Amino acid sequence: MISGPRPVARRPKFLHDRQMTLRFKALFVHLLTATGAVLSMLAMLAAVEEQWSLMFLWLVVALVVDGVDGPLARRYQVKVNWPTYDGVLLDLIIDYLTYVFIPAYALFKSGLLPGWTGWIAIIVIVYGSVIYFADTRMKTKDNSFSGFPACWNMVVLVLFALKPNFELTLAIVVALAVAMFLNVKFIHPVRTDRWRAISLPMALAWTGFAGWAAWVDFDPQSWAHWGLVVTSLYLLLAGAVQQLVPARR
Repeated sequence: MISGPRPVARRPKFLHDRQMTLRFKALFVHLLTATGAVLSMLAMLAAVEEQWSLMFLWLVVALVVDGVDGPLARRYQVKVNWPTYDGVLLDLIIDYLTYVFIPAYALFKSGLLPGWTGWIAIIVIVYGSVIYFADTRMKTKDNSFSGFPACWNMVVLVLFALKPNFELTLAIVVALAVAMFLNVKFIHPVRTDRWRAISLPMALAWTGFAGWAAWVDFDPQSWAHWGLVVTSLYLLLAGAVQQLVPARR
């Protein structure tokens, strides 16, 4: 008996619909990440007009987007469900604009570092950071950062709020630029498991303090400045403390 060709097994419709939904969600994550480019342009336009508070408000919004898109990318597996776009490359391009380039410009043009000190600051920031971003060893095994992760948007915002003298400002910038290439750990508030119950609220609090400080035009009497100091010190030093105090097995 001659039998005809076997019917091709088709994927159930609900599985096909679910896969399409995951693909569109993955695409949405890429598009969400890409909005950082628009936010960086808005921040740059404000910086050119020396509207520093507005510039930092846009950078805070960009920081929020950057904090959200990573967990979404992992949840919806963008590398699998929409591999056409390289989310890591997209993220690095936008991070360099919002974390490095625009804050360095603001630090230079604001007058916080006059004359030759401003030139030193912007050169070590933009040059050192682009080398750091290209370093394949920038992540540790526990998803922290090896070396200061070039978060100049956060550093410069705090400098705008506190306005230390130019000698201290330059010392902070140079020390952190050197720290990018030292074997010192800096936590990722979302991805570093150890102390995340503290680190994540600290990062959220820093974002709130930063947004409020920019909203009130860095009023020196604002309570947000003290919040920035406390949360910044935690985020800056927690990784080094974790290196000094090994986790219990």
